[in-house]
Amino acid sequence: MDKAGSDDYCTRIVDDLGAVDAAAWDALVSSSPQPTPFISHAFLHALHDTGCASADTGWEPHYLTVWRGDRLCAGVPLYRKHHSYGEYVFDWAWADAYARHGLDYYPKWLVAVPFTPVPGTRLLALDRAARQLAARALIELTDESALTSLHVLFATEDEADEFQALGAMTRQAVQFHWFNRDYANFDAYLAQLAQPKRKKIRAERRKVADAGVTVRRVTGSEITERDWALFHRCYRSTYAAHHSTPYLNLRFFERIARTMADQILIIVATRNGRDIAAALAIFDDERVYGRYWGALASVTCLHFEVSYYQLIEFAIERGLKVIEGGAQGEHKHARGFEPVRTWSSHRLRHPLFADAVERYLAREAGGIDAYIDELNERTALLQRQETSR
Repeated sequence: MDKAGSDDYCTRIVDDLGAVDAAAWDALVSSSPQPTPFISHAFLHALHDTGCASADTGWEPHYLTVWRGDRLCAGVPLYRKHHSYGEYVFDWAWADAYARHGLDYYPKWLVAVPFTPVPGTRLLALDRAARQLAARALIELTDESALTSLHVLFATEDEADEFQALGAMTRQAVQFHWFNRDYANFDAYLAQLAQPKRKKIRAERRKVADAGVTVRRVTGSEITERDWALFHRCYRSTYAAHHSTPYLNLRFFERIARTMADQILIIVATRNGRDIAAALAIFDDERVYGRYWGALASVTCLHFEVSYYQLIEFAIERGLKVIEGGAQGEHKHARGFEPVRTWSSHRLRHPLFADAVERYLAREAGGIDAYIDELNERTALLQRQETSR
């Protein structure tokens, strides 16, 4: 579907990212204010091409693109969504309210990186004019289509403001990120924590070591097929333990192992010569993104060692500034991670439901403010404790 825009721009819906030149797409990523590896052509196309995010799984790709002649000027990962799984910004209650009134909530329009609660730019564009045109085109598409709503998840604050100016509602949430304050080593980081927290972390790491567990970190070409097989087995075991089905298949991990190897970190835990746990993280020049973990044996505090402390050591060694640990997890706060706001935008076409949701979001935002204030008052970081007094 092509649609004329302004100043010779044209918007077009693309249902196969493979039809878009990878270099042209990644040029949009590199031009964006807050790029992440997850918005890259390699990552997104891997999700689609391996069947993880596809029409069969309820994620129909309908990428909105903006062109000027033959030049790609903007792109948005847009999906026609048939459920709310894999989003991490929860609207199940909204869907339930629609159902109670005899209305269908699905399908809906969704702008997101599937299965990936990582904040970052969602309106990829070469310049501000193309970015604004993409935002307006999303609103127009929503209002002109038969779908109930538009949801833009884990966007930047500026993008949320942009959509709010176009009539969308803004929703806030909280994640926990770790910040590297130029620590020389892990002990230097611990020195910045309150003594009880410092003591607890050392005790947790000691319990893992005393259990006979050793840990190694591998990146890029160091990652072997055996490492990948272990990780995938551990990943599946986590979902099985929660009586759930994993979103990602082995073909997806094999794909990014080829196309994104230099941005992948795998952490392997071994005991008595047997690999018993593994975690996967993605990293770029500034951040580490903790993604998945699983274990084949139970060891006290192993999760904290593999999924947090090893990432902190890695970030310090590489001079990386931030660790993003994903959605939820207040237990991270006790280990020096700090609360960070996230933003999403929502436009519901039904006026009565839109009014009810807007009132709910206003109350929720007040709760978020109070929650962050409370978290800052009981931070594990000494410097932050002094600031909050």
